[in-house]
Amino acid sequence: MQPRIPEVLRTPSGKIELAPKMLIDDLKRPAAALAQAAPDLVIIGRRQIRSGNSWMHNLPILAKGPYRCTALVNPADAQRLGLQHGGKARIVSGGRSIEAQVEVSEEMMPGVVSLPHGWGHDLSGTRLAVAIARPGANLNVLLDDTRRDPLSGNAVLSGIAIDMCTIT
Repeated sequence: MQPRIPEVLRTPSGKIELAPKMLIDDLKRPAAALAQAAPDLVIIGRRQIRSGNSWMHNLPILAKGPYRCTALVNPADAQRLGLQHGGKARIVSGGRSIEAQVEVSEEMMPGVVSLPHGWGHDLSGTRLAVAIARPGANLNVLLDDTRRDPLSGNAVLSGIAIDMCTIT
């Protein structure tokens, strides 16, 4: 064994370059995104202990109990938007919309709504006999499959801007 770090790095300096010029030059792009105003309301997903995966919604022992596919909304946002605990709301993003039951909760910070991951069992062809009785809202319907995170290039799956209104 012999030290070989300088020659195997293949960088111009022979050192580990933590801030290469290409990345430094690209910082203008995400900085511009940070300069944009934050949306009034965003939605995030959440996991639930009894439904870590959507197939768990089809197991009677795990599916029983209170309805879990609720949109958690901060009380101040609920009041501002005219939403009622236990009522239905329409959640809209980019021309796409879903309906969800509202759960007013201090657990959510103002400006953030949380909907659990893995629901929406009412699609054509669904063969989940237990889960289809309580299909819930599919958060993925709201996502724009062309939207990417400016730093990583990953698909944006959380923190998307929404509008929300009560359904009467």
